[in-house]
Amino acid sequence: MASGFSDYLRRDLLLAYRRRGEAASPLVFFIMVSTLIPLGISPESARLAEIASGIIWVMALLATLLSTDGLFASDYQDGSLEQLLISPQMLAMPVLGKITAHWMVTGLPLTLASPLLGVMLSLPEEGYVPMVVSLALGTGCLSLIGAVGAALTVSLRKGGLLLSLLVMPLYMPVIIFGSATVQSAIDGFAWSGPLAILGAMLAAAIALCPLAAAGGLRLTSIN
Repeated sequence: MASGFSDYLRRDLLLAYRRRGEAASPLVFFIMVSTLIPLGISPESARLAEIASGIIWVMALLATLLSTDGLFASDYQDGSLEQLLISPQMLAMPVLGKITAHWMVTGLPLTLASPLLGVMLSLPEEGYVPMVVSLALGTGCLSLIGAVGAALTVSLRKGGLLLSLLVMPLYMPVIIFGSATVQSAIDGFAWSGPLAILGAMLAAAIALCPLAAAGGLRLTSIN
C-alpha cells in the first residue's frame, strides 16, 4: 500500500513538473484576482483589513477548484485509470498519492504565497501565522473533498460545473473555520479553537475522501 501511494505521488509530481505552465495557473489566478480586489472595492488599508482574510480564503478555494477538475481527467483520457482500477493494490492509496501531489502543486504554493497577498490587502500582522497554518490545513481539505467530486465527474466532457455544485456545499465549513481562525487572531481572541476544528476536518477527510474517491472511480468505470 505504501508503494502505491509513493509511486503515484512521484508520478503526478513529475507530470506536474513537465506541465509547469498548467500547474502554475491556480497560483497565477490566486495572485492576479486577489490583486484586483483593491481596485474594485477600495484602496484604503482600513477597509481592506476588514475583509482581507475572507478574500484570501475565497480566492484559495476558487484557485483550488480551478485545478481539481483535471485531477483524474488525464488518466481517464489516456487509459491509465483503467490500469489503476484493475491493479491488485488497494485503490485508495494511489488515489491518496494523487491527492497529495495535487496539494503539493496547488495548495502548498497558495499557502506560501498568502503572506504576500496579506501585505497587499493590508492584513494585520496578528493574522499572518494563523492564515498560513489554516491555509496549510484547509487547502488539504479542499484537495481531498474536490477529489471526490472529480472522481464522480471524470467521465463527463463538461463536468466542471457539476463538480462545483457537488463540492461547494462541502467546501463551506472549511471556508468558515479557516477565515474564522484568521479573524479570531486579528480580533485578539484565541484562534486555536477554529484551527482545531479545521484539523479535525482534515483528519476525517484523509480517512474518508480517498475511499469515497476510489468508489466514485469504480462507479465511473462501470458506467
